[in-house]
Amino acid sequence: MRSELSAANAGTIDLGGDLTVARLGFGAMRITGPGIWGSPADPAQAQATLRRVVELGVALIDTADSYGPEVSENLIAQALYPYPDDLVIATKGGLVRPGPGKWPPDGRPEHLRAACEGSLRRLRMEQIPLYQFHRPDPKVPLEDSIGALIELKNAGKIRHLGVSNVTEPQLRQAQAMTAIVSVQNRYNAADRSSESMVDLCEQETITFLPWAPITQAGGSPAVTEAARRHGATPRQILLAWLLARSPSMLPIPGTGSPQHAEENVAAAGIELSAEEFDAISGAA
Repeated sequence: MRSELSAANAGTIDLGGDLTVARLGFGAMRITGPGIWGSPADPAQAQATLRRVVELGVALIDTADSYGPEVSENLIAQALYPYPDDLVIATKGGLVRPGPGKWPPDGRPEHLRAACEGSLRRLRMEQIPLYQFHRPDPKVPLEDSIGALIELKNAGKIRHLGVSNVTEPQLRQAQAMTAIVSVQNRYNAADRSSESMVDLCEQETITFLPWAPITQAGGSPAVTEAARRHGATPRQILLAWLLARSPSMLPIPGTGSPQHAEENVAAAGIELSAEEFDAISGAA
């Protein structure tokens, strides 16, 4: 493990061809209340966590208007505005929150326009560096949803567009309309349902942001043995496995604790051997 604690140890990735960030980001979902609903029990600690990840070289923070809802975006602005020049804030729209634990999609153009405007206001931005469509809405044609985001991009309110929770046909449909620079799907050592999507993103220089990057697979003997060998935690080994999986991978582990954030960033300094990577892949 590298001695210096920095997200830069993971290397860098070019997002959209013009935004260079460390290949280990931060997911800002967990800085909200239980059930990703309402304010956190300790808002000061949440803000301290955000400031700490930036100090540690994290250059991409991933959030969404639905986290809280609105709470995560507000906390980011309160803690970090005015933003460092090299910090990329990525947010998402396309879900609504009628209550804790509920995440129904809303891909109507009018909703997406209002969601983007709300994110701009809360984040105190004139342009969102990366705006991701949170989930396709089965009640709304995908081209209508993507079309609304293209209009916002053409208006200068969005710099780059990404998609989340998509299949390959849905990605191809979006790509036929505009440049898609990122895909954010569930992926981890135990859940490899987006395996082919990771490969596609690598082939086409699309950034892949895995959500739920850490799983109970940390209990597997291969992970436990690698953790012992590297003097690391199973969680850190699973993050290192993601970093080794593809150069297009940009993990965004989240937490509401500065100390836990430091543990996550330390994973950037772990280099798994080919044998360790294969053992973890095979065990999962």
